[in-house]
Amino acid sequence: MSKPYPQDLRDRAVRLVLETKDQYPSEHAAIKSIAAKLGIGTAQTLTNWVRRAEVDAGARPGVTTAEAEEIKRLKRENAELKRANEILKAAASFFAAELDRPHTRS
Repeated sequence: MSKPYPQDLRDRAVRLVLETKDQYPSEHAAIKSIAAKLGIGTAQTLTNWVRRAEVDAGARPGVTTAEAEEIKRLKRENAELKRANEILKAAASFFAAELDRPHTRS
């Protein structure tokens, strides 16, 4: 899934909000104004970017982007290991059954 907005635009928009929010009556007003000026579809999109940046900076509680990526990587790895384990269990059962069968000599 590609992101519709380039990372440099996202970074610039967040930086503008954080640097100029004291010039607006509220943070939401700053976000709405900057989103409109930069052509960002909705103010909620920019709000999400600002919240993510605050979490990543440690100014807001939550899971950082790096931690979320690590969790996703570990979940993928865990799923892959579970699949491999199931294959090994099936192979072990197969070979155990082969050993239990009586063999005829030719």
